[in-house]
Amino acid sequence: MGHVEFVKGHGTENDFVVLPDPDGEIDLADGDGALVRALCHRRRGIGADGVLRVVRTDAPPADVAGIDASEATWFMDYRNADGSIAEMCGNGVRVFARYLVDAGLVGPGTHPVATRAGTRWVTVDHTGPVTVDMGAAVLGPASTAVVDGVELEGVAVDVGNPHLACVTLRDLDALDLARPPAFDTSLFPHGVNVEVLTPLRDGAVRLRVHERGSGETRSCGTGTVAGAVAALGAEGRGTGAVTVHTPGGTLVVGVDGATTTLTGPAELVARGTWGAPLAIGV
Repeated sequence: MGHVEFVKGHGTENDFVVLPDPDGEIDLADGDGALVRALCHRRRGIGADGVLRVVRTDAPPADVAGIDASEATWFMDYRNADGSIAEMCGNGVRVFARYLVDAGLVGPGTHPVATRAGTRWVTVDHTGPVTVDMGAAVLGPASTAVVDGVELEGVAVDVGNPHLACVTLRDLDALDLARPPAFDTSLFPHGVNVEVLTPLRDGAVRLRVHERGSGETRSCGTGTVAGAVAALGAEGRGTGAVTVHTPGGTLVVGVDGATTTLTGPAELVARGTWGAPLAIGV
């Protein structure tokens, strides 16, 4: 489809290709997501956990309805590395907001960003941490995941996208999260992100995550919120602040009973033009 302008960014090493496309001219669904897979490929492409397309709310993808363009000017069209659609991405929306400020599309401050999971308000400056109001996290039923042949007890958490957060005493470093965990498909018919995390101790947890459509990532914003909510729940608490240490860095989650917030770094590290042809088999 010719040359594509891009910016590369990450939030706690959860990395993204940002595609500026204000008029909605790039079709990320074309070829069953082949462009997304090519861009995200770690050897033949730029390499990323997903793609963030920056598009105006008056020119959204055809599969998105009900966006209030009077509330938010910019829509985050997020795709996993395999080309599949994701409803929300907590690290991604912070990188998205950083890009908006860096590109001069908004000024520093608090701004709405439209997503498939609804509008998210993001507070961002030119530098420093970025905070996003993630909305309420909805606890679901208890369930199990089989991770590396080990059955783990967890709880379903909806953060605009589905999660199964498993608080465990097992050694997180000994678990292989490269392979997709098994889970109850009747509870999660569209797949699920699976978090494994340590119990809450001194206000902090360690967490690893397997994201549907991307595999194990260095960090996951929505998964961090889901893990924090599950860790608080395991202690019989419905509110609190949790510091979450992921392989890619540290984030802070606030839970107040009405909403959740996620605070952490968001960095833009490169920009350029991608013009490689879509290779067979990407």
